[in-house]
Amino acid sequence: MRKISFIAASVLLPLAFGAAAEKADREKEIVVNADRIVADDAKKTSVSEGNVVVTQGTMRMTADKVTVREDSEKHKYYVANGSPVTFKQKLDNSEEWVEGFAQRAEFDDLNDVLRLYDKARVLRSKNEITGDYITYDMRRELAEVTGGTPGRQATTGGRVKAVIQPPPPKKEPPGKAAEPALQLKADEGKS
Repeated sequence: MRKISFIAASVLLPLAFGAAAEKADREKEIVVNADRIVADDAKKTSVSEGNVVVTQGTMRMTADKVTVREDSEKHKYYVANGSPVTFKQKLDNSEEWVEGFAQRAEFDDLNDVLRLYDKARVLRSKNEITGDYITYDMRRELAEVTGGTPGRQATTGGRVKAVIQPPPPKKEPPGKAAEPALQLKADEGKS
């Protein structure tokens, strides 16, 4: 593996929201639970099927089926299918979590590109991006959300949605509370 698999890579999508996944997770073991796992060394593939749950640190992904293919150069291509595929991971240096949902998710570790297909949705706090297809190029830090998968008819009416909450208001530091404007004017008048 190239340090982390599809599962961990899929949670890097929060970069589209300006935040990174928990860095310590990358150094933790990957645990795969499934009803069945078949690894074919000759074909350089592995398939995990049935109630697949993959964890690595704070990251948790669920799917019906996860397929991993490796080429002769040791690059991996990951495909997860589900009803839906889900993932959740804590963000680095934060108490926030990012969650994602799609019917299919693919990760190409040669090009560092994540693709979420069919009813794709990513949430962080109350922020959300939704579309039929979400792609994230990790090298260029470029996310794209479309209402339809390239080459296929859109199932969400061709529309995408982004919900971005305003930042919380800034709080005055303790002991630095502003004086009421009327009080200042009254003091200025006394001489």
